[in-house]
Amino acid sequence: MNTRQTETAYFAGGCFWGVEYWMKRLDGVLSVRSGYMGGTVQNPTYEEVCTGKTGHAETVEVVFDSKRTSYRDLAKRFFEIHDPTELNRQGPDIGTQYRSAVFYTDEDKKRLTGELIGILRDREYDVRTEVVPAETFYNAEDYHQEYYDRSGGAPYCHTPVDRFGKSTEGR
Repeated sequence: MNTRQTETAYFAGGCFWGVEYWMKRLDGVLSVRSGYMGGTVQNPTYEEVCTGKTGHAETVEVVFDSKRTSYRDLAKRFFEIHDPTELNRQGPDIGTQYRSAVFYTDEDKKRLTGELIGILRDREYDVRTEVVPAETFYNAEDYHQEYYDRSGGAPYCHTPVDRFGKSTEGR
């Protein structure tokens, strides 16, 4: 008997290496893939996306067991591992391909994302994260997958920051 209930979420928060690194460490996450979403070119390459002319954002696809973790927990983690107040950049990475975006797959994920953004705005964060419908996800090249795990490095643009605290538990 399969007791898993899998769902998929898509997050863009700057360089996908760091987002992938932190997301895959959450209990209940089954897989994380780096890729591209939100642009106009089919099957874009990293080199094309880096020009900023394809409209894609570096995005991670997170497949998770919703019986072990919730979309809300994933989205909270997303907002805590990148700076959602930056427009078209994260740290030294500049361009629309590094924008902050949540690509939602259903209305419940859109609503939950909006609630979290509302909490952050109440805490005086000027959130610049786009919340838009998911489109086609294109896998990034193999050398981008599990980059930090393979290289032995650690994210330089992504450091967890507690932006929610205990006051949002169960909200």
